[in-house]
Amino acid sequence: MALKKKVQISDNLFLNIAIGITGICLLGFIYSFSQNAADNGVPVNVTFKNSEDLTLAVDIYEKKPIKNITVEVLNGCGINGLAAKATDFFRFKQIDVLKSDNADRYDYLKTQIISRNENTNSLKAVANCFNLSTSDTNHILINPDESLGVDVTIILGKDINTFEEITAFLANY
Repeated sequence: MALKKKVQISDNLFLNIAIGITGICLLGFIYSFSQNAADNGVPVNVTFKNSEDLTLAVDIYEKKPIKNITVEVLNGCGINGLAAKATDFFRFKQIDVLKSDNADRYDYLKTQIISRNENTNSLKAVANCFNLSTSDTNHILINPDESLGVDVTIILGKDINTFEEITAFLANY
């Protein structure tokens, strides 16, 4: 029987030592955390602009309201990044570009503006960006496709440099 008590005492001793070490570590973590939490750190001064100097989005919108025109811009001439750059041009013109991507091929000689629904005002606004008349059958096409979810598809062709306003915008890009 005496042997069993020695084994139990040594088992309890190891358990008691492990609990003691864990307790000391826990107290150390609590002390360290309390020191870090009490540290105020570096003071930061925050300053705000005067409310008269602020420009609100509503002010910008009232000056140049976004037109209810949705387009997709496709690069059909192969100039690297042209669709993305032209997207910025159309957004500057308050036209909402929903998609900017490459066309199905890169050999479009002429830029094509394709009406996708009956919204003729959208077609006119996009044609005006190119200084084109809606009766220009070389560049303006009527090909309804409501499934695309856009009013107008623009395929940028190799003649993109003949459109002065877009060319000037892209040169400053």
